[in-house]
Amino acid sequence: MPLNKKSEAQIKTGKRLIIALSIIIPLAVAMLFKIKVEGYDFSFLPPTYATINGITALVLICALVAIKQKKINLHQRLMQTALILSLLFLIGYVLYHITSESTSYEGAYMALYRPLLISHIILSVVVIPLVLFAYFNAWKGDFEKHKKWVRFAYPIWLYVAISGVVVYLMISPYYGK
Repeated sequence: MPLNKKSEAQIKTGKRLIIALSIIIPLAVAMLFKIKVEGYDFSFLPPTYATINGITALVLICALVAIKQKKINLHQRLMQTALILSLLFLIGYVLYHITSESTSYEGAYMALYRPLLISHIILSVVVIPLVLFAYFNAWKGDFEKHKKWVRFAYPIWLYVAISGVVVYLMISPYYGK
C-alpha cells in the first residue's frame, strides 16, 4: 500500500494505539517505583541510558539538518533511529528502576536540579503522544499535519533527551550511596 494510501481502519487503529500508549507508558513507569524485582543487578544501566539520551539528541539534530536540506530518506531513517533509541532508553530505564532503589540528589545545586528533573519528567510524558502523532501523520502521508505536530514535538523531545543527560550527570555521584 503506498505511503499516503492508508485505510480508514489502519488510521483508526493507529490513533487508538497512540492514545493507549500515551496512557499506558507513563502509568507503567509510575508503577515502577512500587515494584522491585530482587536478584538482578542493572546498576550499569544509568550511564548507558544517559548515553542513549545523548545519542538521541544528536540524531534529532541530524534529522532536522537532513530535512532542512531536503534529504527526506535520510530524515526518515534518522527519525526511526531516534524512536528506536527512545524505546531502548525506556527499556533500560524500566529494568534499572524495577531492580534498584531510587537515588536521591544530595548536591549543592538543588535549586537547579529539582526544576530540571520535574520539567524533564513532565515533558517526557507530554512528548509521547506528540512524537507518536507526528510520526503517525508522516506515516499516513499527511505532511501538513506532520509539520504541525513536529512544531511542538521536536523541541520537547530534544529538551527531554538533553535534560535526561544533564539530570544523570548531576545525580551520578550519588548512585550506590
